Amino acid sequence: MNKLLDVKNLSIHFTQYTKGLHKRILPVIHHLDLDINRQEIMAVLGSSGSGKSLLAHAILGILPENSTVNGTIAYKGEQLTEEKKLLLRGKEIRFIPQSVTYLDPLMKIGKQVQLSISDKKEAQRLQEDIFSQYLLQPEVAELYPFELSGGMTRRVLIASAVIGDSTLIIADEPTPGLDKEALTEVLQCFTDLREKGKSILMITHDIEAAMDIADRIAIFYAGITIEIANKADFHGDGKQLRHPYTKALWRALPENGFHPIQGNQPSPLDGTTGCPFHPRCPFAKDLCREQLPEFQTAGNGKVRCHYYEELQENNNDFKN
Repeated sequence: MNKLLDVKNLSIHFTQYTKGLHKRILPVIHHLDLDINRQEIMAVLGSSGSGKSLLAHAILGILPENSTVNGTIAYKGEQLTEEKKLLLRGKEIRFIPQSVTYLDPLMKIGKQVQLSISDKKEAQRLQEDIFSQYLLQPEVAELYPFELSGGMTRRVLIASAVIGDSTLIIADEPTPGLDKEALTEVLQCFTDLREKGKSILMITHDIEAAMDIADRIAIFYAGITIEIANKADFHGDGKQLRHPYTKALWRALPENGFHPIQGNQPSPLDGTTGCPFHPRCPFAKDLCREQLPEFQTAGNGKVRCHYYEELQENNNDFKN
């Protein structure tokens, strides 16, 4: 069995209390689907508020107490319960956080990287080995976080995540703010990890970084998975892509003609029914407004669109 992680029909909502202690349910994610194979890099793309980071937190079991999760998350073919998440988190499943503030500002870097290894002598040896692999000089172990450059900080976060025997690495926005050289270093780290048998879930806004290293790319929109495509489908004018939003995202890049579309991603409070993209989609019909499409296999990928076959056949696009 090649599948390592399988997320099906995941939904997350938060319970909030407003003035007068009025209870409000905020549905931030629904119908999220994703699977990751062994030794694969899966990139997750989507704008802010699309549910990318919440997916990571749900897998890790670090959502806040006012959250409710439905759907299934399977790891190595078994249900990933909250108890198993606690056992696997920081061991088989590791996290590279979005913010560098996850580092303790009062603890030296070497000690922080060693924290997950109980044997102190072994921890120091592994830390020294991992620093050598990621081009971190030995003296970096004696530094504090504020003394690191942006590229060094990202490499330290990666080193903290891969020390020991991890299988799945979840990287939440690992590339923002990096110069070209540091970005290249970080992406090469992920490629090397895949070659060593690791699977990586890379959450990102950066479609170009995803294209550099990912095997497959999942597109999230308004808390829903709308497409999963192979990297090879992102080429030319995007004819191989299946969902209108994915095509629009691809064609909005400057190198692909810069064809932006009007409108914004809906808020969970908007009460949008049907396909969440229908207010912006020039091909939307009544069915799109009334009913959310099923997430279905489409060639070598998956898509959530009622009319993807028709769009593919007619070669419709957003240039008209």
